[in-house]
Amino acid sequence: MKKALLSIITLFSVFWSAQTFTQAYQDRANQITQTNINTYLTEFASYGVKKTGSVANANALAWLKNKYASFGYTASQIVEDPWTGGGYTSKNLVITKTGTLYPTKFVIVCGHFDTIAGPGVNDNGSGTSIILEIARILKDVPTDYSIKFINFSGEEQGLYGSQHYVQNVVNATTPKMDIKVVFNIDEVGGVAGMVNDTVFCDRDQSSPSSNNSASQAITQQLANCVGLYSPLFTEFDPAYASDYVPFQQNGEIITGFYEHNISNYPHTANDTYVNMDPVYVFNVGKAALGAVQHFAGASTITLAVDCPPERMLESLKISPNPAKNFVQIEMVNLNRKDFSFTISDLSGRTIIATKNESRIDVSKLENGVYLGTMSVEDQKVTKKIIIKK
Repeated sequence: MKKALLSIITLFSVFWSAQTFTQAYQDRANQITQTNINTYLTEFASYGVKKTGSVANANALAWLKNKYASFGYTASQIVEDPWTGGGYTSKNLVITKTGTLYPTKFVIVCGHFDTIAGPGVNDNGSGTSIILEIARILKDVPTDYSIKFINFSGEEQGLYGSQHYVQNVVNATTPKMDIKVVFNIDEVGGVAGMVNDTVFCDRDQSSPSSNNSASQAITQQLANCVGLYSPLFTEFDPAYASDYVPFQQNGEIITGFYEHNISNYPHTANDTYVNMDPVYVFNVGKAALGAVQHFAGASTITLAVDCPPERMLESLKISPNPAKNFVQIEMVNLNRKDFSFTISDLSGRTIIATKNESRIDVSKLENGVYLGTMSVEDQKVTKKIIIKK
């Protein structure tokens, strides 16, 4: 990302009335580890200069694919997006996590992984590392909206990867892809030896102006999340010269993070691990995860490490209800213990029986009232389910 000049920057106070603290969001933000951040940064550095179209760039893409696969994302969720532009040929990497209530409306979390003239550990190994941690932690967390984690290439040469994606994927989807917000994370590594305690929240101040006010509102929410889920302070900054720009020009709502202490090392051989602040990346990651959960409507149920069956059943939520095509199960420890779920009619006849499935297909059920029974070990609870098409 290139930010040699900044427009007037105004320090804003955080308005807490817009959002309230959610303990489950903080619990997940606390799952980000400094060890993981450090590992991602050093591994990213090991691939050298990842210039768009180079062998190192392709190797970094393969590294990213392996990371997402290790988190449990399937081959159908991990998609390469090849493109050619500006004399370069490369690929974006797109990982899709489907939402429970609005599966066709997307929160895009993005950042570039290409570098120029150096290993780019700050620009943009920092954003890449944070996106990986968010994807890892949210893998099995239900979210109302779908999330696309996108690692763009071609940013340094002129936003070629993101321009391609907007033109050939977003606008080529029928109907056009429905995007709730684009959240870009670029160059958030800070400067070694400095007090890195503030992050810029980027907002749209460019033409077209039709999406400016919505961007300002969502960026205020982003700043609120920084205060709620991290120790960092915030200032506002105009969005500029990164992968959210093609989306902004397309009329989408954008926001983003950028470091407050601006390093002199990006685009040089000295953009290395020792010249940045990995603790700052960790703190920005906590803020980013809090924000993504807010934007995507993540479950507010905390996943406990160990929980008795009766406590699990007390936390059971079934949505949507009334349902049409599916029901989504949310419950503490959902992915840590075996469970079974059945749907029966009012006479007690079992119609659907599943084991360890959190998303249940009910599209073949007729309109009416049914009983959903969750069983964990020797404990059971039954709740009413309404099917209405």
